[in-house]
Amino acid sequence: MAEKKVKNIFIEGAIPPSFIGDSIAKHSSKTEIGAHSIFLGQVRSDIKYGKNVKAIEFTAYNDMANEMVYTIREATFAKYPITCMHIYHSLGNIKVGEICFFVFTSSAHRQAATEACNEVVERIKKEVPIWGKEVFEDETYQWKENK
Repeated sequence: MAEKKVKNIFIEGAIPPSFIGDSIAKHSSKTEIGAHSIFLGQVRSDIKYGKNVKAIEFTAYNDMANEMVYTIREATFAKYPITCMHIYHSLGNIKVGEICFFVFTSSAHRQAATEACNEVVERIKKEVPIWGKEVFEDETYQWKENK
């Protein structure tokens, strides 16, 4: 029986564009891949309660979150003919305009990559214990509801 390899999906701080670009570039030698689907979650400039959001501070129950993502990942590989999948989520204070969530799926064909990516994003947002606190310009905050 193969040993379960639970990966840490968390990155402290924003996910740099160079990290995303490098992840994509590493797949150019995998010639069985014909499609990639990428989801990038970016902190949006919002006005809530008459206040401007300047950042989201992300926290998580890391061990449980990583276990749950592992389960979602394995179920997705069982359901779709995908070649690979990468998942990263930020922790800490992420400013408006910065990337906080990165899901990258690859397959021989577009439909599998797209459907798998969408399902992973939706399941993580609904099931995984990751929380965001919207921080306003006046330094007050409000816990964010995942949508």
